[in-house]
Amino acid sequence: MALVYQPKIGLEVHVQLNRLKTKLFCSCSTNYQGLPPNSNVCPVCLGLPGSLPVLNREAVRHALMVAKALNCSINTRFNFVRKNYFYPDMTKNFQISQYDKAGGIPIAMNGRMVVDVDGKTVEIRIRRIQIEEDPGRLEHPFGLGSSPYVLVDYNRAGMGLLEIVTEPDMKTSKEARAFINKLRSVLEHLDVCDTSLEGAMRADANISVNGGNRVEVKNISSYKEVEKAIDYEILRQTKILEEGGVVQRETRHWLEAKGVSVPSRAKEEEQDYRYFPEPDIPPVVLSQDFLNEVFSNMPELPDARVKRFVENYSLSKYDASVLVMEKSLADFFEETLKFYPKPKIVANWVIVEVLRQLNERKAQLKELPLRPVHLAELLKLMEDGTLSSKLAKRVLVEVCETAEPPSQIVKRLGLTRIADEQVIREIAKEVFKENPKAVEDAKKDAEAVNYLIGQVMKKTKGKADPVLTNKVVRELLSDL
Repeated sequence: MALVYQPKIGLEVHVQLNRLKTKLFCSCSTNYQGLPPNSNVCPVCLGLPGSLPVLNREAVRHALMVAKALNCSINTRFNFVRKNYFYPDMTKNFQISQYDKAGGIPIAMNGRMVVDVDGKTVEIRIRRIQIEEDPGRLEHPFGLGSSPYVLVDYNRAGMGLLEIVTEPDMKTSKEARAFINKLRSVLEHLDVCDTSLEGAMRADANISVNGGNRVEVKNISSYKEVEKAIDYEILRQTKILEEGGVVQRETRHWLEAKGVSVPSRAKEEEQDYRYFPEPDIPPVVLSQDFLNEVFSNMPELPDARVKRFVENYSLSKYDASVLVMEKSLADFFEETLKFYPKPKIVANWVIVEVLRQLNERKAQLKELPLRPVHLAELLKLMEDGTLSSKLAKRVLVEVCETAEPPSQIVKRLGLTRIADEQVIREIAKEVFKENPKAVEDAKKDAEAVNYLIGQVMKKTKGKADPVLTNKVVRELLSDL
């Protein structure tokens, strides 16, 4: 009997608090993307001797909102610790972080998130949420493992991070991806992180098979890659076990371009980090007034928004969930309703056609010139009969490329729908003359009539009203 291999998966998700104006312990800007290397730094984020960190109050606020959204228990008194190690991306050879042992108290613990996977509800426990500083960025000019040297850019060093550590409750890569997707939606709705920025959301996956040694896969940059990396690692470990080997406890790096994980180093034990309380930052005590103020001003969360979409707009739970998974998409949907208040029609076009444009262009919604008022105008042109559905889709493509209003595109391209029955009849007669065999086939086979209808649509470049064309073609056949 074949041995069944059961994976256990836990995630450590690092979330950049890039909606803050300044870094975690200094006044350097969080807007470091695209700046010259090592130009957005100061003695504090470089850890120079004599510099002292000062905790960013807004970072605590953002962390509290995330903790509340993930149903965590809040520690009203918490502290910071030093995590000691030697990596070139930390100039001072330690990271200011939080921990739940060795005298450390993180800001939040014992939370949970519920996700839907293949129609089933899965609860994933949150072990802790900790605030810490981001290291600098290592650049391998010739690829990881191939470069004879490594460059370090410290512009990112000191950025506020939340590390969200789950329990090993996930059994499949799909569950892990569902967790990442929903967490991303929560973060966007709370407006604590722009997850579209490079490095804004990174994950490490801890994976073991059949209770064996745990392997940590680092450097996973996106929710799509999380699924690929976990599947690869499960297969790798399973193959080792099937061949009678032992999975080594180690840290591996995910090479996205090659779709494989490679060994990085032996996995550290907790004592290797030599945690001890950070002496330069006193313990933080949160007042009840501050907590009440933070929690009372939290925005609507994804689960509540899905429920509202179902109740207020009569959408299916599936459609509501698809919209809310991307906050920008849900915002776009609701803004369009201000100009065209027909929720089901708008939702269908956003979920199908707008998402198609984003996927084909590999773009974010904010990168397209398409605006809610454009989609509303397009839907009105369909409703009043100016455009067929097919032509409307063509106009949508043009809007996404040119930012022109739909009515101007219709005029420029001459796309007005042909709804004159006599005009369509004359065109259909031409089609009948040009395709005598198809006409004979249609007289014998009802399905064959679709070819003739298609030829009329082709002649009119999709402008003929499809319902009217169907009627006219069938009437002409009947007359024969």
